[in-house]
Amino acid sequence: MKAVKSGRKVCTVEQGALVGGACTHTATIPSKALRHTIQRLMDVQQDHPEMRAELARHTTLKDMMRVATNVVSKQVQLRTTFYERNRVELVVGRAKFRDAHTVEVTEPRGSVELLTADAFVVATGSRPYRPAGVDFRHPRIFDSDTILKLSESPLSMIIYGAGVIGCEYASMFRMLGVKVDLVNTRDRLLSFLDDEISDALSYHLREQGVLIRHQEEMVSVEPHDDSVVLQLKSGKRLKADVFLWANGRSGNSQDLGLEALGIAVDSRGCIQVNDGYQTSVPHIYAVGDVVGAPSLASASYDQGRFAATHIVEGRLELKLVKDIPTGIYTSPEISSLGRTERELTQAGIPYEVGHAFFKSLARAQITGRTVGMLKLLFHRETREILGIHCFGDNASEIIHIGQAIMAQDWPGNGIDYFINTTFNYPTMAEAYRVAALNGLNRLF
Repeated sequence: MKAVKSGRKVCTVEQGALVGGACTHTATIPSKALRHTIQRLMDVQQDHPEMRAELARHTTLKDMMRVATNVVSKQVQLRTTFYERNRVELVVGRAKFRDAHTVEVTEPRGSVELLTADAFVVATGSRPYRPAGVDFRHPRIFDSDTILKLSESPLSMIIYGAGVIGCEYASMFRMLGVKVDLVNTRDRLLSFLDDEISDALSYHLREQGVLIRHQEEMVSVEPHDDSVVLQLKSGKRLKADVFLWANGRSGNSQDLGLEALGIAVDSRGCIQVNDGYQTSVPHIYAVGDVVGAPSLASASYDQGRFAATHIVEGRLELKLVKDIPTGIYTSPEISSLGRTERELTQAGIPYEVGHAFFKSLARAQITGRTVGMLKLLFHRETREILGIHCFGDNASEIIHIGQAIMAQDWPGNGIDYFINTTFNYPTMAEAYRVAALNGLNRLF
């Protein structure tokens, strides 16, 4: 859209029959829609305990997935109109580079079309990594794409991999009453988060009944007619109704003809790019999950605009991909922006901490969503905001207030903004003022 609005003629090749990619069809949209539906069901059961048994008996996982399917359909329809309204040609098929300026597109019926261009953007996304020795054809073994096809909620589940996807699904299925073993190959959950937030996530998952097993490594997965058994290097054997593999993703870079052009790809299929998202062939760009971290839909949008800006204007807009917030849709949600306490300590930066605990906020008390906190990290001397970390209901929305302030040039990005601004009362936004006052009280 950036390129076509800048006067370039644009053609998009899409392998799927419907636009939207993994974000719309197999990952972000359907999983978050499912989570929302589960959360609403839990809320009704909590508010009306006399209806709990009736709701559980008549609401199936398949029923909940219908809501996600409706959202996906609306998103596809919306995105299709973007192509039509902006006169972007959409070709359905599988593309492969024939040379540095030509791709051949094999369409579903087998016909081949050649397309030439001055510049290319590879945005083919990623898929769940599938290790050898795990039979994903078995009806009790799933990855993060196929788990959405589960028609009935199992009684027990093993999730191998405690990254963002593993934690989100552990939270969702536990809300449905599924007995969940979450197997983590590392020593703590989501180690990229601030330690206090990571600890809070671990505590609340355990409080909900998730059994977390740290520093474990898989030896084998044994599927049976009525169960799946996971053998771990520690000697443990875990048994459950279903097994969900959630340990990493691979970039969709295979069979694109990149090797013949000398374009480097790493062991996980991620295309190597520079700061301008250019590959080793300067007019061929790559963006989104196919280039690896941060592997977020929000970041991919920015990267796409970033690459298009470089193509049509020849300039870099590094600020587009600076300070991207992380949104993790566990229950409660997590969102983070900027640096963590660990990073600031290691860098020798004098900082202070301000907390606002949701249990003390009037709006949280009114809604009953009292679990969580907002945490602000700021420079002791300049008072510049260095990090924002939120754990609780609507954390992924709350974070953007602080993001807007962090993005300002000095001195507009200081913590005093929250002291000198009037917030509606009662609101969750008021947490910023409470956290700022809490932090400033620590200065001496």
